[in-house]
Amino acid sequence: MSTVELGDITVNYARHGSGPPVVLLHGLAEDHRSWEGIAGHLGRFTVYALDLRGHGRTTAGEGTGALSQLSGDLDAFLRNVTGPAAVVGYSLGGTIGLRAATAADTLISHLIAVATSSVVGSAAAEFFAGRIAQLEAGDAGAFAAGLRDDTAAQIVTQSDIDAVTARRLAAIGDGSGYINAAKAMIGLRAEPLNPLLENVEVPVDVIGASDDVFCPRRASDIITERVTGSRYHEIAGAGHLISVDQPGAYGTLIARLLGERQSA
Repeated sequence: MSTVELGDITVNYARHGSGPPVVLLHGLAEDHRSWEGIAGHLGRFTVYALDLRGHGRTTAGEGTGALSQLSGDLDAFLRNVTGPAAVVGYSLGGTIGLRAATAADTLISHLIAVATSSVVGSAAAEFFAGRIAQLEAGDAGAFAAGLRDDTAAQIVTQSDIDAVTARRLAAIGDGSGYINAAKAMIGLRAEPLNPLLENVEVPVDVIGASDDVFCPRRASDIITERVTGSRYHEIAGAGHLISVDQPGAYGTLIARLLGERQSA
């Protein structure tokens, strides 16, 4: 593991492999360990798996609850650690990647957005607000029970739900990073990324899952309809937590897409 000071936070990340750089961004209530079943497929690349602000061992700093801050964290990592790089972002990480890719001076060379939304509806905003309220009230038991229910709803294969939930709770820590990121996602209700997506000029691949009820096909279509030249790919037999349901197919697809863009 390595760390780097970037602005008001200390970013924790795992680095391995050799070749063109690829940055992996996890989802809400996860950390760099969520990529463990995927990174092994990326042997042709130098892989950097980050803990996002307030998740895992990355400090929370002074969170503003804004997506622009989280995308700024990514931009700072690219400028200070990797230089131009491909970015693979899952769920929250994909939304961060999309926001960063809208900047004219982005260092993202290729974005793979997985199970990602560019806009949040009222039901999702209420969901995030409810989880934030539990954490802010210090109701750890209710939050843990809710996260277990959320986790179960995101997996369609036979999996150890309690073990996955425990790993996610550990990634959340004191909850400050979760609260900050959830507020950023709520912000997409009033200010969707959709109007900005036409500014994206880097190659974009969008990955969805056949049984994802949290980010259904329509969420991917909204992105591909607005990002010129973007492509959609789907993983069968997976819910929102693709890395749990289909890690082999997931890793193989990411490796193929990265390779195709590198050789284009």
